[in-house]
Amino acid sequence: MKKNILVVDDSALMRRILVDAINADPRFTVRDIASDGEEGLKLLLNSPSLYDAVLLDIYMPKMTGLELLEELEKHKEVTSRVVICSTRADESAKETMTALEHGAFDFIKKPDNLIQARGSLFRDNLMAVLEVAAEAKSAEVKKLAEQKVVRPVVSVRQQVTPPPPSIEKVPPKKGTGNKIIALACSTGGPKTLQSVIPYLPKDLDAPMVLVQHMPAGFTNSLAERLNDMSKIQVKEAINGEILVKGTVYIAPGGKHLKVVGTTPKIEISDEPPRDALKPCANIMYESLVDSKYDEIVCVVLTGMGADGTVGIQALKQKKKIYVIAQDEATSVVYGMPKMVARAGLTDEILPVTEIADTITKKVGVQ
Repeated sequence: MKKNILVVDDSALMRRILVDAINADPRFTVRDIASDGEEGLKLLLNSPSLYDAVLLDIYMPKMTGLELLEELEKHKEVTSRVVICSTRADESAKETMTALEHGAFDFIKKPDNLIQARGSLFRDNLMAVLEVAAEAKSAEVKKLAEQKVVRPVVSVRQQVTPPPPSIEKVPPKKGTGNKIIALACSTGGPKTLQSVIPYLPKDLDAPMVLVQHMPAGFTNSLAERLNDMSKIQVKEAINGEILVKGTVYIAPGGKHLKVVGTTPKIEISDEPPRDALKPCANIMYESLVDSKYDEIVCVVLTGMGADGTVGIQALKQKKKIYVIAQDEATSVVYGMPKMVARAGLTDEILPVTEIADTITKKVGVQ
């Protein structure tokens, strides 16, 4: 059975591009279209379980995409997964991050021109996101049916909302040795990271390098948002900077991040995508094989696919590593952490609310 898609966009041209791409795939059909957020909201409220996924523009008359998401937070009966369609990063990066905080499942970047719109890269990315979004909705509905629980579907925003900070009974130990944390995430990552990074102490006795699958232009807004929320410093990584303890370095969207040198520093690489990913977590992990770090804490959070597994396998052959994977129950998409666990690489599989504390205990404080 084809999955039903709702397209909400005020641009007639963009609606046509999206509709043609989706209807050309036998797995999906565009059930309805709306030219503004107000019309889209009415369709969703009238048929709260009809659509498997929604493609939602941000800037629209009458009701913006952000305003629609805020309304949906009041209506938990709507089970559709919402995918944001972002314009150029310099125009909508901050709004896209806000949309993810308000329950959007994921986002795709709109094509900049007709050549991109007709290209396979945009189409393949769109279909991949829609497939995962539709599967996530189906899995949640099935899970609730099996449990015979009569209640609204738990939304993504409810799954990953950070808990109130807890008071630790035992203070973190002083760090020993030369350690680094290497974290990878994809779909659901921006929101999930808010349950991890803000709960790390500012005097963490290790730097963190972080790959979040994102296109160019969006990761700086992600870094700024996490930095505002956190005690630890969070920044978009810059080529050539030396790694400093108590700092999180996020790989720039559309670039690879490596750790190189006798005095470990960041290298930002523009080499081709690997497995269609740029940045790619496997490249980050592999770069640590010859690093000067004595111990590496690898963390794999929510995301589709298997990025990270191959790199961690290579790392394990040469380095002392400790691998933490997010559990299925709190993952928006249980792909990347599942594959790491299936490969037998994990030391702990944890709910997202326990990951920051475990990282801190493993590396200590300064």
